[in-house]
Amino acid sequence: MTARTPLVVGFDLDLTLIDTAAGFRQVLLALGAELGVDFPVEEMTARLGPPLDHLLAPHLPAEQVGPAGDRFRELYPDHAITTVPALAGAHEAFEAVRAHGGRVLVVTGKYTPNARLHLDHLGLEADHLEGWVWGVGKADVLRRERALAYVGDHVHDVEGARAAGVLSVSVLTGGCTRAELVDAGTDVVLDDLTRFPAWLDEQVGARSA
Repeated sequence: MTARTPLVVGFDLDLTLIDTAAGFRQVLLALGAELGVDFPVEEMTARLGPPLDHLLAPHLPAEQVGPAGDRFRELYPDHAITTVPALAGAHEAFEAVRAHGGRVLVVTGKYTPNARLHLDHLGLEADHLEGWVWGVGKADVLRRERALAYVGDHVHDVEGARAAGVLSVSVLTGGCTRAELVDAGTDVVLDDLTRFPAWLDEQVGARSA
């Protein structure tokens, strides 16, 4: 890496860095109890990734979706922070970027204050956190921060990377299959983040050469 081309890597949060499924499930159960709605919780947590309002919309009248989303975010800290673990390799992935003198971004669709609670609780120190961005909307952040790559688990993470013109690195810790991620145009698929440091070493070596 040169001073003119610093290493910057962006990471998605849910199911890329942290395993939010169980916490998300508990918040849905609490929200459903308040609203008197029997959400299909297992179905809704099977393929996390789309914005919360998209997940709630099929199960609530249109005028209730926004307020229900707001209440979900209010309930979230009490049900989905301390119970949510980092995924294998998450800390090591951050360390790998910094070992090459790089910066770590976390770019997520999650409500920013709740995303910050996760990072702080787990000791995942990002140089920049950007919340409330989804799909191709992540491209603006990645371009602005001059990212080399964006790491995610969902086809819409691939779309964000592609729209930004950066490398798309996908992990299989979310709800999308290898075939779905490849079809979406990802550059590389890793089983999980434990494979990321070796991949990054190769990438940095190739750029230096």
